[in-house]
Amino acid sequence: MPGETFKEYVDSLSYGSRTDLLFKFLKYTPEADAEVFVQSLLRELGNAMDTGDVSALSELVYLAQLAAYSPPNEEHRWKYDDAPFATLKKPLSEMRVGLLTSSGHHVAGTDNTTESLAKYSQEEATEHISEFGRARPMLSAIPIDTPADKLDVLQPGYDIRAAVTDRNTVMPIDRMKEMAADGVIGEFAETAYSFIGVTSQLRLLRENAPEWAKKVQEEGWEAAVLVPV
Repeated sequence: MPGETFKEYVDSLSYGSRTDLLFKFLKYTPEADAEVFVQSLLRELGNAMDTGDVSALSELVYLAQLAAYSPPNEEHRWKYDDAPFATLKKPLSEMRVGLLTSSGHHVAGTDNTTESLAKYSQEEATEHISEFGRARPMLSAIPIDTPADKLDVLQPGYDIRAAVTDRNTVMPIDRMKEMAADGVIGEFAETAYSFIGVTSQLRLLRENAPEWAKKVQEEGWEAAVLVPV
């Protein structure tokens, strides 16, 4: 846009006029580093066009994301005063373990949003992310025998392309089954859960967490794998 600065441009990639959730990390990247990244990105793109090998291109993006979301660039992170974890009372190989993710997965034909948000497609959801942030999150029950092609994803907070291609990137049902079969865990709970993680952190902490913890304890969970996105 006329008169737009480079900083304004990269900021627009994070829920702005040019939303691109794969590159929203540039908002948290120092401007000088972001400039070097873009130059390097173009160079590696040119190399990939010549060689057909995109591995260096992928590595460049991965390392830039890692730097942006790691210290000292922490001011955008939600922080807790302490870790809400408990010491295991017996070996994992003897425990019933469940899976809970904030990936936004749900069984196809069902809904994981409030009625007012269900109207949005994934593309539209990213444009209305503030509405998701205000809504009370809903827990979607996913039987672990659900075929991969019967799972859908709706989540405005991250780039869902990898999750659509392979659910195990953020909804590792198959990996958990393998751990149960190999005896790493005693049993994989038959129902996994997911919700849309774009929501009030205080509401999650004060309202949803106690409610959901009680629910899964009643289902016999003794431990949980928690996957944030």
